Parts: sequence; structure tokens; C-alpha cells
Amino acid sequence: QVQLVESGGGLVQAGGSLRLSCAASGRDASTYAVGWFRQAPGKEREFVSAVAWSGTTVNYADDVRGRFTISRDNTENTVYLQMINLKPEDTAVYYCAVPERPFSYYLESHRYTTWGQGTQVTVSS
Repeated sequence: QVQLVESGGGLVQAGGSLRLSCAASGRDASTYAVGWFRQAPGKEREFVSAVAWSGTTVNYADDVRGRFTISRDNTENTVYLQMINLKPEDTAVYYCAVPERPFSYYLESHRYTTWGQGTQVTVSS
């Protein structure tokens, strides 16, 4: 079973940048797609970005496309979310997650069965 640990969150001013990391451990961790999701206070969890196990397929939510970049290093079993030009509305707890089956790829959060503990991103105006 894969375990996930996020890091890299923090407080940043609008227009600033952060890079989130999702470190995966466990058997065959590199064979799983990884999704990033976020949840702001009082709001439902929403999709941010996802990368297939091979790294060749990526997707972004419309409001982060062009500002966020997802990538993975399978030699390090780590997925990154580079975030630039951050906006106050990006403030949320960011979670990475993997689906139940390796080599699968989804955008819907209910397809992801293993989640990290989350990392807080706060963007001040």
C-alpha cells in the first residue's frame, strides 16, 4: 500500500510562488497516478491537477492552468506541484492522492483512495 506525505505549503503574498511535494512510499509507488486536490474553508474539495504514472499525461483545473505545473520524479517517488502567480483564492489545504489501482488515471476525487495529510497554502492579498 502506498503512503503519501505532502510538504512545501506556507504563507505567501499574492503573485508569489510555492512548490508542493508529494513523497510516496510503498510497493510500486511509481506505478500510480497522482492527483492534487484542495479544500478551502467552507468549500468542497476540488481537483487541481493530476499526472499519470508515466508522467506523459497531465491535467489541470481551468483556474490553475498556466500558473501551476505538475511533474514527477519516479526515481525519487515524488510528485511536485509548482505554483506561480498565486492568488488569494488559491488559499486552501492541498492534498495529494493516488487511486486504488496502479496504471489507472482519473480526475475525479472519488476515484482516489489513498490520501496524504495535506499541506496548508495561504496567499495574502
